[in-house]
Amino acid sequence: MNLTYCLKMSRPRADSQGSQGSRGPDDEVMPYSDDETDDELEPESDEAQEEPPGAEHPPVEARPSVKANDRAYHQLPEFQKKVFLCIKKSRYSGNAIKTYKYNALTFIPLNLYEQFKRVANVYFLALLILQIIPDITTLPWYTTLIPLVVVLGITAIKDLVDDLARHRMDKEINNRKTEVLLDGRSEHTQWRDVQVGDVVRLKKNDFIPADILMLSSSNPNSLCYVETAELDGETNLKFKMGLRVTDERLQGVHELADFDGLIECEEPNNRLDKFIGTMLWNRERYPLDLDNMLLRGCKIRNTDVCHGLVIFAGADTKIMKNGGKTRFKRTKIDELMNYMVYTIFALLVLVAAGLAIGHTFWYDQIGAKAWYLFDGKGYSASHRGFLSFWGYIIVLNTMVPISLYVSVEVIRLGQSKFINWDLQMYYADKDTPAKARTTTLNEQLGQIEYIFSDKTGTLTQNIMQFKKCTIAGRSYGNPTTAEGVSLDRGRPVDWSWNRYADKMFQFMDHSLVATVRSGKDKDAMEFFKLLSLCHTVMVDEDMVYQAASPDEGALVTAARNFGYVFLNRTQDTITIQEGDKENSYEMLALLDFNSDRKRMSIILRFPDGRIRLYCKGADTVIYERLSAESKHTKSTQTALDIFANETLRTLCLCYKDISAGEYEAWERRHKEAQVVLADRDAALDRVYEDIEKNLMLIGATAIEDKLQDGVPETIAKLAKADIKIWVLTGDKKETAENIGYSCSLLTDDMQIHYGEDVKSVQKLSVRQTTRRVQPQSNRPGKRKPADPFFTQTGKNALIITGGWLNEILYEKKKKRRRLRLRRLGRRLPPSSPQDGQPMNDWEKEQRQVDFVDMACECEAVICCRVTPKQKANVVSLVKKYKKAVTLSIGDGANDVNMIKTADIGVGISGQEGMQAVMSSDYAFAQFRYLERLLLVHGRWSYIRMCKFLRFFFFKNFAFTLVHFWFSFFSGYSSQVNWFITLYNLCYSSLPVLLVGLLDQDVNDKLSLRFPKLYLPGQQGSLFNYKNFFISLFHGIFVSLIIFFIPYGAFLQTMGQDGEAPSDYQSFAVVTASSLIFIVNLQISLDTSYWTFVNCFAVLGSIAIYFGIMFDIHSAGIHVIFPAYFTFTGAASNALRQPYLWLTIVLTVGISLLPVICIQFLSKTIWPSVGDQVQRNRKKYEADLEREEREKAPAFQRGRRSRRSGYAFSHSQGYADLISSGRSIRRKPTGRAGLQQSIREVPHAENI
Repeated sequence: MNLTYCLKMSRPRADSQGSQGSRGPDDEVMPYSDDETDDELEPESDEAQEEPPGAEHPPVEARPSVKANDRAYHQLPEFQKKVFLCIKKSRYSGNAIKTYKYNALTFIPLNLYEQFKRVANVYFLALLILQIIPDITTLPWYTTLIPLVVVLGITAIKDLVDDLARHRMDKEINNRKTEVLLDGRSEHTQWRDVQVGDVVRLKKNDFIPADILMLSSSNPNSLCYVETAELDGETNLKFKMGLRVTDERLQGVHELADFDGLIECEEPNNRLDKFIGTMLWNRERYPLDLDNMLLRGCKIRNTDVCHGLVIFAGADTKIMKNGGKTRFKRTKIDELMNYMVYTIFALLVLVAAGLAIGHTFWYDQIGAKAWYLFDGKGYSASHRGFLSFWGYIIVLNTMVPISLYVSVEVIRLGQSKFINWDLQMYYADKDTPAKARTTTLNEQLGQIEYIFSDKTGTLTQNIMQFKKCTIAGRSYGNPTTAEGVSLDRGRPVDWSWNRYADKMFQFMDHSLVATVRSGKDKDAMEFFKLLSLCHTVMVDEDMVYQAASPDEGALVTAARNFGYVFLNRTQDTITIQEGDKENSYEMLALLDFNSDRKRMSIILRFPDGRIRLYCKGADTVIYERLSAESKHTKSTQTALDIFANETLRTLCLCYKDISAGEYEAWERRHKEAQVVLADRDAALDRVYEDIEKNLMLIGATAIEDKLQDGVPETIAKLAKADIKIWVLTGDKKETAENIGYSCSLLTDDMQIHYGEDVKSVQKLSVRQTTRRVQPQSNRPGKRKPADPFFTQTGKNALIITGGWLNEILYEKKKKRRRLRLRRLGRRLPPSSPQDGQPMNDWEKEQRQVDFVDMACECEAVICCRVTPKQKANVVSLVKKYKKAVTLSIGDGANDVNMIKTADIGVGISGQEGMQAVMSSDYAFAQFRYLERLLLVHGRWSYIRMCKFLRFFFFKNFAFTLVHFWFSFFSGYSSQVNWFITLYNLCYSSLPVLLVGLLDQDVNDKLSLRFPKLYLPGQQGSLFNYKNFFISLFHGIFVSLIIFFIPYGAFLQTMGQDGEAPSDYQSFAVVTASSLIFIVNLQISLDTSYWTFVNCFAVLGSIAIYFGIMFDIHSAGIHVIFPAYFTFTGAASNALRQPYLWLTIVLTVGISLLPVICIQFLSKTIWPSVGDQVQRNRKKYEADLEREEREKAPAFQRGRRSRRSGYAFSHSQGYADLISSGRSIRRKPTGRAGLQQSIREVPHAENI
């Protein structure tokens, strides 16, 4: 039976009265409610079927139709759509893809538009305009223009480099070659030139250029194997088939050139698991489904040649539809700085206005009467005050200097390089280093609260290994000698005795091999015979297994290594090698797996005429069907519990001998059920139940779904850092839960809550009902803190399927009603409290808030059977309602939407599928590197950036506000000198820049050992408005000290030469020198990690200051620029006075002493976790060194007695194909010499 049909038929209809009393969604069905089309809607009521009289029908858009070998057909007017005014273009997308943002014409305007979204850039542009006005300017206009151009230029170059990389990637893909049938000839054409309706020819290992309807193949019966690594990160093969009629008639070039079939199909959508269409050819209609489609991004494998018809191209393909929107990502610190710029600007306006008013009164009272201030302009006092206001806006602009943004970009670039250069994140096996694909999000890595991870290929390797088994009550799999003596450590079995063995297969129990080879243990022989016969695996000429799931491949491979080799199958026979004998068994019936049965059976006629049923399945369903005479049930159950505690995936194996009469009677009922028209699946299930009774237990298998290295330790470490991890996967519930335990996401002390439990206890419904009876005053805008959902103590975990997620969030009902009513031309009526629908948008939003609150109370959340769009929706809900910083990590195209939606997107690279990497912000090869990315690089980046910003604001407030105090003694005249320009450029920039690049409170090993050090970043406690105002008041305090202590020293002083050095230039030298000493010593106090470079920067900055100051006041520069440098010898004269040096020392000491005291008291009385680790750093480092010398203990799995999931494919196997005989390859003529090349390739379910 067709898989798509099965999935569709198994989808239950939502009950109109809500979830109560309804069957609920099928946990095994992947719901795509947001993409359901009119074709899929089932009639839900008589009302839906009746059209109201006089109802107006909205215009119905023509359905997509594709005509083979007719490009002109797709340009007809009915296939045109309006793009702008009267401009129209074809509704069919071209095959060229575009992921870049800019082109030659749009780069400058679009990039400038994006950059001027940053408030600071607009602020600097306004300053530049003010500085051009001669009456206002107090600084040369180029002092702002040059830094602004540098900032915009650096950012633009960085954006250009990133976009050129996207251009190169797009060009590489668009210029790939493929063979297209044009004018009766096969021509090599670039992908960009492929169009809808073209017939293409694909060869082995070719990437598929578009979504293509398969027509024919070189394999028997048009079977084709594809690898879907680009879609889902898996390298497992899936099979696709062409229609029988096209495969038989369209093998040659001339037949393909004459093909004129018309395809009617669904609209382009993002559903990777579904396709519905019809082919009209030679007046016959043929149904099409996903099994007939080759999706773009997949690769042809094990197939020499196949032909196909392009249905969707370029942006319309499913892989591109799953990409989601590219979002402009900004860090929380960036957003906070925008608001701080508003705050500083408001403060600046207030200060400038106050000083302008002061200047107005001063000029009216004093300035106008002072003859030496006469400038001949005749401006009134109010006019001069107005000009002074703008002058102060320019003078005091150093509160937000443009050098801040230059420094921030340099720091971010440096942090990105450190990530790229980290050898501990380099994966040598695949030669894959870590890669920071953006430079703007590094500090956000130190603030992650939620991680959303894919499962397959991200947490797991998608490699199944046969690890243990129990046969007739005896367990095997631990290291054991051939005589049965247990060992602490063993060596793998040597398979050289078996010419068919897979050399990659490892097994540690030599006693089981000896038992099987001896031929004395009938149960062991029956065990492996069952594994070699009861499956839907297919084999090709090279003895490569094609399995419906990697689990099946692992079991058949295990049987092969133990001497029971599956060799070949036809429509009604299976041939295996048993030791030295080759036996063929007649296959009488194959009872395939599905999600309800959770088992599969095969009925065989042995060479001696006996009829036997072999069955394997989940222990929960097998034990219900065992005979009362079955032996070893208790010992097998004990072994199953042990396997489950080790998070292995288990299967029970059993058999039943059937008499000829019993089989004949059952076969009649089976044939009758096969032709039933109504509810055929249920009829077949009932017949299967009749024969699968009174089974005899043989034993059980235990398979390990191999995790990536270090996954459990990484998850445990991140959990200690208070980072919550949600797994979002398309796998079934049992598999996802099993992996949850394997990787330590779920632990024994957690209370597991399932989606159906959430509905059954009506936790969400009760809250909805309560809100409905509340008075209107409690509605929007007055949300009260909600009570917790889980009142019991202890940890909680939530496991929910995509179907239940839609039920809880109303997504399915909402979409179905809207589509049904749109089809009828009616509007959606208002909801009532009785119909289970949200009454308004506010109620729907509150339901979402309730779900997010409930899920976030859990330590871990697993969402299984979810679609790519649902993954992105879950991420956006947490971002929206928790205001949390999120990270998504995945490895396939089905994760791209989630990666783009999260604040940080991480792609797993090194695999063949690179779609996730191309859309990510950071990429590396193994999940375990996430620990180092966050706890080391992320935490350091956040601490460095926060320390940099706090200090940068402090030093500029301290500097700028000195001008403010001086204004009260200078007639409020906004006059400045070269010191303003050089202060942030030369005197104080390098030390703080190096702190932002190199500082670390503790080293990387201690950062990993103490995950609690990560908490300040999540809380945002190192840089926020509180820290901003502390920096502001610290700057105010220091500016007061810097100005008024020298001012007091200059009031009544006498130099050694008997003259009073009371000129304001000497005063400026003292205040400037004090400021430079204070700023550089303050950053020294704040530096946690000293290097030679830091020492050089601090001492060098002070030396540069004195060097430039003496040059500015030298006679030589006065001779060259007499108009600009008029104070010859002022600096040397002032600094010859000892009491002025005493003034500098006093100013510096009074400024720094409170800071030293506060730091001492805070670290002594209220030490943070970081302070405590720093205090005992040497002890901890010594402990780490000692631990590294000792061997680390092996990871211990949980000890919880539970049933592991049924270790089989999530969809049906190949039973229908086998029974039809369509997919059977030609039997090889000989097998000599193949033993060394035999390998097993695991295969997962169809997409």
